[in-house]
Amino acid sequence: MIYSTEVQHMCPVAKGAYHGPAPIPEEGKWVQAKEISDISGLTHGVGWCAPQQGACKLTLNVKNGIIEEALVETLGCSGMTHSAAMASEILIGKTILEALNTDLVCDAINTAMRELFLQIVYGRTQTAFSEDGLPIGASLEDLGKGLRSQVGTMFASKAKGPRYLEMAEGYVTRIALNADNEIIGYEFLNLGKMMDAIKKGEDPAEAMKKAQGHYGQFENAAKYIDPRQE
Repeated sequence: MIYSTEVQHMCPVAKGAYHGPAPIPEEGKWVQAKEISDISGLTHGVGWCAPQQGACKLTLNVKNGIIEEALVETLGCSGMTHSAAMASEILIGKTILEALNTDLVCDAINTAMRELFLQIVYGRTQTAFSEDGLPIGASLEDLGKGLRSQVGTMFASKAKGPRYLEMAEGYVTRIALNADNEIIGYEFLNLGKMMDAIKKGEDPAEAMKKAQGHYGQFENAAKYIDPRQE
């Protein structure tokens, strides 16, 4: 430790009472966080790359400062999916401070990590008031059956109007239109359910039929179109 000449010539003055940092809520407890190991919680955050071509939703479950669980979901960039694969290996087992200062391959994932770090160390996690937090594996509940991300993909042009391509229920196969060519419903294919059935030995055509469903006034349509072809 090096002190400047000015500090060396100062007389000592006693410091008053030290009450420590303000406590933050963590998994149903109020914690005076002083070390990284004092931090626990599960939370989500979103990051984006510099050109904003793609985005990442990151979910971390931190116990005693260590990342025990990570869910990395990406959108809009093909290279980002490979970055997510590497980041999933990099993140687990690190402290949140290590992860913050680690290259997670993609800017969007790095930005998401920064946003999560701020939430976690300030006590703004999803589990701040949940006693003992959530078990490892809790992030998979966000994916539902079939373990697929919730994705919405819609395309629209002024000349030809909207096209529903992907909904929470799955891959949109047909759009239902009324007599005025307005959308009144859609048919979807739940890819997660279909693949689960095929893996169990079911005939692919039969599995596809069982995994289909529809929403809205689909059966009362005047016309049906394939949103990817028509």
